[in-house]
Amino acid sequence: MTRVAVAGFQHETNTFAPFPTPLSLFETGGAWPALTRGEVLHDTMRGLNIPLSGFMAACPHEMIPILWAGAEPGGYVEDEAFEAITGEIVAAVAEAQPDAVYLDLHGAMVTRAFDDAEAEILRRLRATVGPDVPLVASFDLHANLSPAVAEVADGVTLYRTYPHTDLAETGARTAQLLDRLLQGPLAKAYAQVDLLVPITAQATEFEPARSLYAMLEDLDVTSADIAMGFPPADIPDCGPSIFAYDSDPTKAQAAVDRIAAAFSAAEAQFDARLEPADACVAHALTLPAPVVIADPQDNPGAGGTGETTGVLQALIDAQVPDAVLSMLYDPDAAAKAHAAGEGAEIEIALGGTFTDYSQPVIATVRVERLSNGVFDFTGPMYGGARAHLGPIARLKLKGTGITVVVGSRRSQNADQEMFRVVGIEPADHALVCVKSGVHFMADYLRITDRILFAEAPGANPCHLDTLPFTRLRAGLRIEPSGPRFPPSKT
Repeated sequence: MTRVAVAGFQHETNTFAPFPTPLSLFETGGAWPALTRGEVLHDTMRGLNIPLSGFMAACPHEMIPILWAGAEPGGYVEDEAFEAITGEIVAAVAEAQPDAVYLDLHGAMVTRAFDDAEAEILRRLRATVGPDVPLVASFDLHANLSPAVAEVADGVTLYRTYPHTDLAETGARTAQLLDRLLQGPLAKAYAQVDLLVPITAQATEFEPARSLYAMLEDLDVTSADIAMGFPPADIPDCGPSIFAYDSDPTKAQAAVDRIAAAFSAAEAQFDARLEPADACVAHALTLPAPVVIADPQDNPGAGGTGETTGVLQALIDAQVPDAVLSMLYDPDAAAKAHAAGEGAEIEIALGGTFTDYSQPVIATVRVERLSNGVFDFTGPMYGGARAHLGPIARLKLKGTGITVVVGSRRSQNADQEMFRVVGIEPADHALVCVKSGVHFMADYLRITDRILFAEAPGANPCHLDTLPFTRLRAGLRIEPSGPRFPPSKT
């Protein structure tokens, strides 16, 4: 019987984020499972919207489960963490001597030692298994995939939805691709697109991404996929890429060329959809309730600190009569609320730890509800997973209609349970503010299609020409219809 070694190692690295990602964040988990090893992966992954889960459910072969590790997006992955997890995967593969290898990767991991961390993982595994063992990987839609990844991997698949509701489905597609590769190698075609696309413009709920991904269903090739890229990464291979596989190399290349041409033709349609926070709140107040306001530039799911107060301050300044916000990352505020207890009234500083982005909001709050942060997600993206977000508190700002949910672990709000855990039903409120970029839409579109994107300072700027890039490849357009790198000094 064919034996397939399987492992996952996921991180989306924002090289502009003001904090590193140590090994401990992979070990503790949060919205996704903590580092998990060995046979227990079968039970831990079952039913989750994770590529490894989908692969394991669809793969007909004997599997050798090694580990799965993921951490909330943030700054550079520390070299110690990369070497510990990668070393464990490579050593296990060397010992198992499998007939094939599958990796559940992100595609935008960066360490101080490796700009292209996933390519380094693949290189080490290729050196371990040799040239003839099929090596396949699934990647995030936001992957920054280099020519090295295309060269070393025998097969690559990517998520096709943003919000990412098809993670498990992508793993299943990878299992199908592997089955085809076990019959013999496929010709591959690959291209990079010289354009950075803001995260909020990549949503497959909007054009032109919706049509670009729909094209994949009509291509007459074995497999084809698009990576949109992860823009806040100051590395040469940042940006979109295209993959295709087929027994006929001409057909594979034609598929890549067709997608690349459509991508270029659609450049002017990519829209970051941002409104300044104060204007966004004013706009929201003119619409029927409920209205969802996203804070994408402080999205923890893109390396944001999760504690900026720009949107909160805009709500206060507008004296909104009814607004809820979740989840503000503030372990100190959560701890003080838990120490005071439900019903207590305390003066507190909310958020604003990283003062380059915002200042703390000083307020008197009533502690309305407390939680230990352990709860089950129910939305389309995280549904089936159990959250472990540490102490959480629901705080009502005195003299206002504003309620803030503070938590102890950074996590983007992509699921309504991040309100419900402290007794808030989002649909019952006029303004619903979420620390997220696009993923929230998968669940919140269930209650409203009135969705706005606020522009407030954060570590994930969506106007990409404001990022201080120094290491992009020459000729890459920094944002749609924007300047090319390096920008002119005149």
